[in-house]
Amino acid sequence: MKKVVVAFIGLILISCGETNSIQSDNSDNSDSTQVAEDVKTFTKVEFPSKDSLTISANLYEVDNTYPLIILFHQRGFCKFEYAGVAERFNKLGYNCLAVDLRCGGPIANEPNETWLRAVEQNKPTEFLDADQDIAAAIDYGYSLYERPVILLGSSYSSTLVIFHALTNEHVAAVISFSPGNYFFYEGSKPDLTAELIDFEKPFFFTAAKEEMPYVRELVLGRQRTENQIVFAPEGEGHHGARALWPDQVDGEEYWAALELFLQKLEVE
Repeated sequence: MKKVVVAFIGLILISCGETNSIQSDNSDNSDSTQVAEDVKTFTKVEFPSKDSLTISANLYEVDNTYPLIILFHQRGFCKFEYAGVAERFNKLGYNCLAVDLRCGGPIANEPNETWLRAVEQNKPTEFLDADQDIAAAIDYGYSLYERPVILLGSSYSSTLVIFHALTNEHVAAVISFSPGNYFFYEGSKPDLTAELIDFEKPFFFTAAKEEMPYVRELVLGRQRTENQIVFAPEGEGHHGARALWPDQVDGEEYWAALELFLQKLEVE
């Protein structure tokens, strides 16, 4: 079991990236960045984190009566991980807030402004340091529309958003791309499998095909409701929310499953 745990943590760290820059994935990132340059459908907003660090985000608002999905990127990335993705959610009837977390970096020519500020102010920028940014984004998103929000996380943030959904009454549902129990294995968070046993909110968990055993581990020993979905792709799939990028190989099967989930979702 110990070897499996070590291997899983290693997989996550490799997938998230060990540095705050994109090197081997530039070809994929350029597609997402091109959408950001060509389609300016967002408003830039800023709000304070729990330690007063200024957080930058892009607000994709089409109707103030629509529910809000807050989008969190993976390590080494920024809010432009969701360029082209947020617009598709808009068409499905959702506003979106794509957030720069301090644990991140640039995508091609698009900076992670929150990360840059954290570095300039000598603040730590590891996985758990971004927890307070997620909490602040939930507060900000709730204040915009005065209704519970939906959280969407990618890679490391996919696990952190689950923890927030467990305890925050302002979270209505959670969508998680490549979550796992690795914070528990490294001793920094509670056992997420145990925490989820009595979890009643809607969720959508998914990952690349090779990561699915770690996703399924999270829901062992519990009965899921109709709108608590663990989606396994038929293709190889992708780590994190890049599965949703425009024209992504195998991307449409993720979108088809996610749209079915959203159709059944009711946000008060």
